[in-house]
Amino acid sequence: MATIGELLMNGTARLRASGSESARLDTELLLGWAIGAERTAVIAHPEWIAGVGAAMVYEDALVRREAGEPVAYIRGLKEFHGLAFSVDNRALIPRPETELLVSEAEREVARRLTSAPRPAGTPPLRIVDVGTGSGAVAIALAALLRKRRMLLEVTILAVDRSAEALSLARENAVAHAVADAVTFAESDILSAAEAPFDLVLANLPYISSGEIEGLPVAASFEPRLALDGGPDGLAIIRRLLKALPGALADGGAAQLEIGFDQGPAVQAAVASLPGEWTCRIQPDLSGRPRLAHVERATIAGRSGAS
Repeated sequence: MATIGELLMNGTARLRASGSESARLDTELLLGWAIGAERTAVIAHPEWIAGVGAAMVYEDALVRREAGEPVAYIRGLKEFHGLAFSVDNRALIPRPETELLVSEAEREVARRLTSAPRPAGTPPLRIVDVGTGSGAVAIALAALLRKRRMLLEVTILAVDRSAEALSLARENAVAHAVADAVTFAESDILSAAEAPFDLVLANLPYISSGEIEGLPVAASFEPRLALDGGPDGLAIIRRLLKALPGALADGGAAQLEIGFDQGPAVQAAVASLPGEWTCRIQPDLSGRPRLAHVERATIAGRSGAS
């Protein structure tokens, strides 16, 4: 029987030869999953002996990864904003960069709930996550608001046009004990019956159709529906922006994840909306434009949803 160190060395060489750009990390994650240990334990104890059963599970995982399948799909989970989400090919794998959307949404909700006194009987803030996929954004936000004792002051709706993605999102909501705090609905963008909202969140497809085939092979295992943003990557985002006048309450805001080169086009689309709007582009931790903050002006004498 092989040691952990030997399995790591062999697996890393195989994945590197297959083209993995993160061969060592992939190997550590897969071996830890196969033996039921944290990655840190795998690194710290190369002398451990792997059992026959674990070694077989690990071998199968290596074969799948050599074929390009994402590590997250092989393991069946992905860590996102401190939570472990079940993932499979029903939905896009949550990306680390999307954690910024959750953090900014939490900040925006807290600002709206604490910046001024909220008289008794004030309706809860209405939040919608458009294109929820695995439910990562809505569920992570609900978990954060629960910790801050703010969850009872909001309603969260998560929509997606894929019934399969919604089934995965519901499973994740149950796993993180927020199934009673997040409502899921099958919807293409937003319907007038669901509006108005105080906060719209979205991580919609923003990769141009022509770039899809050039993505790493792992992306070919994910639903194309969750990646393809049309000819310039902004077809679906523009549809959401056009829906905002009927979807956002006065003074409402939308936060949208975008591609690093799409800021000017998104700002131009916002500028063309009827009424008064502002659009600010926020960079991520690497300094690349990542999040579009869109806000609707409050019209004197007219109240919004909250």
